[in-house]
Order: sequence, then structure tokens, then C-alpha cells
Amino acid sequence: MSQVERDYKMEHLLEKNKFTQQDILSMSDEQIEYYHWLYFEESVYDLM
Repeated sequence: MSQVERDYKMEHLLEKNKFTQQDILSMSDEQIEYYHWLYFEESVYDLM
């Protein structure tokens, strides 16, 4: 993941107030992608 994409996703996770900045900084790219997907990505099942 590019640094710009990582910063963008980190910012969204911080706004959600689920993690502290220190927690997010220690996460791997995969963890950030997973949590961003978990909290922000819509699924077909969300629309049902």
C-alpha cells in the first residue's frame, strides 16, 4: 500500500475513535486495510 493510501485509511480509523494513534502506527498494512474494510466498506449484505 502506498504511503498516501495508508495515511488516508489511518485518518479514517482515527476519526472512528476505535483506536489510538499509537495503536494505528504500530499496525501492519494488512491490519489497517482489514479494519478500514471492516468499518468503512459497504457490502451487498449491508444493503439488504
